Amino acid sequence: MSTPADHVITALRAGHEELAALVRDLKEDDLLRPSGASEWQVSQVLSHLGSGAEIGLATLEAARTGAPALDGDFNPGVWARWDAMAPAEHAAGFLAANERLVEAYESLDAETRASLRIDLGFLPAPVDVATAGRLRLNEFALHQWDVEVAFNPFAAVTPEAVPLLLDLVGGMLGWISRPQEQADRQATVLVRLHAPERTFGLRLGEKVELVDAPEQPDGELVAPAEAWLRLAFGRLGPAHTPEGVRATGAVSLDDLRRVFAGF
Repeated sequence: MSTPADHVITALRAGHEELAALVRDLKEDDLLRPSGASEWQVSQVLSHLGSGAEIGLATLEAARTGAPALDGDFNPGVWARWDAMAPAEHAAGFLAANERLVEAYESLDAETRASLRIDLGFLPAPVDVATAGRLRLNEFALHQWDVEVAFNPFAAVTPEAVPLLLDLVGGMLGWISRPQEQADRQATVLVRLHAPERTFGLRLGEKVELVDAPEQPDGELVAPAEAWLRLAFGRLGPAHTPEGVRATGAVSLDDLRRVFAGF
């Protein structure tokens, strides 16, 4: 029987294979193109993913071997080394580092996938493999889109990742939303997603939070789940909004874009 960790690891592999197929053929000029991430070129996104993979692998290995958690100097040292690389090195380094991380997750046997606890360093307690993998998948899938949209304006978050990431949004609203954009007025939006189907409420005001679906909403957002993910993480600009996204009532799509302007 498959487990949540199995699904996450499968999605990590799918995303890697998709992005690697693109990155292997990129030339120097391609790596210098603006990406979907504000102020980052394609090579800088790959640097971020590559350094994150290196840190993720070291964190996973520490958990597997029972070694102490990484000290405070480890991450800055990795980032500094990657920052010093040339664009072509970012691409090659990403391909190698992310392959190693995905392979490490794939190598975990069923018992380890169920029992291992991983200290990520920024959470109050160690988490299981499914949670650690899902957080990496969230970062990877969105930055994968950042790279792919530089070459394809119709790029979308890889389908394997979408259902696995939807439940992360609520817990991250404190980081990814800008409640000050709506703090002067309260509104509750009915959100209806498809592929997969989800229905819930989005309350805007002094803070932004997910709530139960309201019976009398102030507005409604209808969208593919993939588009909702990109909206929540500041990646649903007008040029990259697919057909079928519709905001009605007191809160417009532009209002939501301001609340979720990215970070």
